[in-house]
Amino acid sequence: MKTAKDCYACLQRLVYQAAGLATEDEQLKLRAINEGLKVLEENFSLSEVSIVVATKLHKVVKEITQNPDPYLVMKDKEIAIAGELHRQISSDYGNTFTDCLKLAALGNAIDFFRSLDAIREDMKRPVNFVIDDSKQLEGKLKQASKVLYLGDNAGEVFFDMPLIRWMRQFSRVIYVVKALPVQDDVTLNDIRKAGLERESGEVITTGTATPGIVFSLASSQFKREFEAADLIFTKGMGYYESLSELPARGRVFYCLMAKCKPVADSLAVPVNSYVAMLW
Repeated sequence: MKTAKDCYACLQRLVYQAAGLATEDEQLKLRAINEGLKVLEENFSLSEVSIVVATKLHKVVKEITQNPDPYLVMKDKEIAIAGELHRQISSDYGNTFTDCLKLAALGNAIDFFRSLDAIREDMKRPVNFVIDDSKQLEGKLKQASKVLYLGDNAGEVFFDMPLIRWMRQFSRVIYVVKALPVQDDVTLNDIRKAGLERESGEVITTGTATPGIVFSLASSQFKREFEAADLIFTKGMGYYESLSELPARGRVFYCLMAKCKPVADSLAVPVNSYVAMLW
């Protein structure tokens, strides 16, 4: 998915947010913001994928502030809140494939740009997929030998585990996280903090600190596993934005809430719709 005009304002907010979280030193913060906005101005293009630009913005903010994980405190809070929300609502979902998939999608309502009140309200709503290829996915999962499950935000890990357990009845499932901190994306350290290291089973990283995936920066191991997997199950808009640039081969499955207008427009669904789509 190529960048839309509306993405500029979102990336601009990202610069201010990342710099604000990275340091309390006002001069350093201002320098990071100014440099970040300069990078945005130089790199924003409607022929580019937004996560490529976002990666450059995060890099400059981290370098100037000397903070390798600006979202650390936010992630710790997110993990605590997500664990609490999961405990409150998980009893409403069973162990069927459909319920596990809906619970995984529900976890994607968590987002660092959204208020806690908005997230809590979304957690109360039933999950109805506007695009629903779940039956095709279930059939493919039962035939797959190896599945890559690409995780998104740190708090979502609680919501991912029931579906991963269901998948492991049939397939080898590898949970994929980020190698280094970026935004509130899940890392190995976040899984440990959530107390789910043992339950998550086999885990590898993308080898990068990028939202979604930038293949030119990804590790050789990730690229090998990506090519060898029978099915790629992805969470969140970042992976949709990046992987939808690949040809459709019926091998990538997107599970997400379309939380912004450019992504919703790309999928031809209303904003805040849930999507379960085979690509």
